[in-house]
Amino acid sequence: MKRRTAGVLQTGLQLFRRGPRQMTVRKAGGGTHIEPQYRQSPQLTRNQKFQAELLSGAMWFWILWHTWHDPDAVLGHFPWPDTSAWTDEELGIPPDDEE
Repeated sequence: MKRRTAGVLQTGLQLFRRGPRQMTVRKAGGGTHIEPQYRQSPQLTRNQKFQAELLSGAMWFWILWHTWHDPDAVLGHFPWPDTSAWTDEELGIPPDDEE
């Protein structure tokens, strides 16, 4: 236990003697990097815009096609109730003579 404590203290003393170290900025690969932009829209390429338009167009085509050809998937698979046949009591409406 004494040895371990001595080793930790010795390492700490060596780090203290060296003083503060300079931080080096390393960029992976050395190529161009996109700098972070605070509160600005990201810069998109024409290819990214095209892909986004194509994907969203395909999504809306899929949704509208299936809504038109299979409306039960959106509206449900049950007959709509006849609301005109419901009584005031079923709807929770008090009688007219009640104050």
